[in-house]
Amino acid sequence: MIPRMTRRAALSGLAALPIVSQIRLAHGQERPHLVVATADNPPTIEPGRELSNVGTRITYSIFDTLIQRDFLGEPGGGGAGLKPGLATSWKRLGDDALELELRKGVSFHNGALFTAQDVAFTFSAERLSGPDARVPEGRAYFAVIDRVDIVNEHKVVIRTKGPDALLEQRLASWASWIVNEEDWRAKAGDGLPRDPVGTGPYRLVELRDGDHIRLEANDSYWGERPTASTVTFKVVPEVAARVAGLVSGEFDIIVNVPPDQIPVLERYENVEARSVVLANSHVLVYNTLHPVLQDKRVRQALNLAIDRNLLNEALWGGKAVVPNSHQYPEFGYMYGPDRNGLAYDPERARQLLAEAGYAGEPVIYRTHATYYVNALPAAQALIEMWRAVGINAQLEVIEQFPADDTKMIRNWSNSTRYPDPLGALWIAWGEAGSAQRSKSSGTWAGPATDRFNALGRELSRTVDPDHRFALGQQMLDIWEDDAPGTILYQPLETYGVRKGLLWQPYTFYYMDLRGENLQFPGQG
Repeated sequence: MIPRMTRRAALSGLAALPIVSQIRLAHGQERPHLVVATADNPPTIEPGRELSNVGTRITYSIFDTLIQRDFLGEPGGGGAGLKPGLATSWKRLGDDALELELRKGVSFHNGALFTAQDVAFTFSAERLSGPDARVPEGRAYFAVIDRVDIVNEHKVVIRTKGPDALLEQRLASWASWIVNEEDWRAKAGDGLPRDPVGTGPYRLVELRDGDHIRLEANDSYWGERPTASTVTFKVVPEVAARVAGLVSGEFDIIVNVPPDQIPVLERYENVEARSVVLANSHVLVYNTLHPVLQDKRVRQALNLAIDRNLLNEALWGGKAVVPNSHQYPEFGYMYGPDRNGLAYDPERARQLLAEAGYAGEPVIYRTHATYYVNALPAAQALIEMWRAVGINAQLEVIEQFPADDTKMIRNWSNSTRYPDPLGALWIAWGEAGSAQRSKSSGTWAGPATDRFNALGRELSRTVDPDHRFALGQQMLDIWEDDAPGTILYQPLETYGVRKGLLWQPYTFYYMDLRGENLQFPGQG
């Protein structure tokens, strides 16, 4: 984890930049163009849908939330605090209602004025919060909303179906980016819009599948003026090509740098690695509906066979973090420090396999080779760990996951959308999460999910801290015992960055390119 650079340290890298960039900045003719090399880009910029590492790094610059997480307000970019966004202030009217004063004079990228009606539509049952929401991913965050009352053009009251301790955090988190209703409806047709407009510091100008997404500065932005004239997210799947492009000056920032490439970057005077441990865990998902994995003892054995500390040392140089279950210290009073939910016990794994009557049937693990950093080497190590306890584990490397229910094991990641079990365990594994969302695509079903969901619903409407903690721990008990998956580690996310560029990575996949977190040499 790196501290935010001082302006003096940032400017020290000026000589490493191409001469043309120095001349342009020195004469103030135009702002520079920023080029970010990515492993992949999202197919759309619908911000309630593209909730992934590849999606949120781009949508974060195009859309705004009512309340913002204050990543720069604490060392390391943790973002626990909140600050005004499209809402200038807010106050509780009770455990189930929040009044928000909206920012005046804000325009969407299509020129339409931002009003309370856009807020009401963004969180409407039709779009995000209802049982038949057109963006179903949003239900995991906003099914708690009952309605949005419009007080006037610049004031709303958001009412929840019951007491909700986390509404402010929800409004600052994933899926909460505000869209323009008129534009969204016009572009959606019978489906979803590919390119809705937002109010953020950059607007979309080009989206080419598999090649690049280009944004340009929104100079009417209500916040700090954008410091880049354009931002291009260029798809470069190969790590070596991203590194070479960074060193040559073709790219300003590259993403998804594996730990073994950090020493490579350190050999060059004009680039550097900047790393942060993510508020995100790489996880495995087991298909509990598959005949071989229906017995939870087989799934428990898979979990007990994994030496996560060895994976951390071998793949991440010990710089990743192995949590003590699907919970994290940033949960505050909701964190249980005494759990040991990720035990390594190969002998117990062998006993469970014998008790379950496992007879050597193939257990197939599917992974994309590059979507997650270290996905393939982690998969290869896991296969050997499982084989060591008697599991006939096999690896399939695929280009994309099929939309069927025959898959047995796949990898995934779970981000801590807000600092609470409702923002991590519940969003990912609860009744609106993708692990349960439908019989065709879901992988966790049965009595354990019924009990888990009942606790999650109760936690969602409970505000008493002691009762909330007890409910959260019970949910962890069920998740660990039924073993629909497991956590591997919180990865180290490393970016390659041109020296002299003042930019700080966050513990989220958000790539903050706003003026307060992005400055070039000669600016400021």
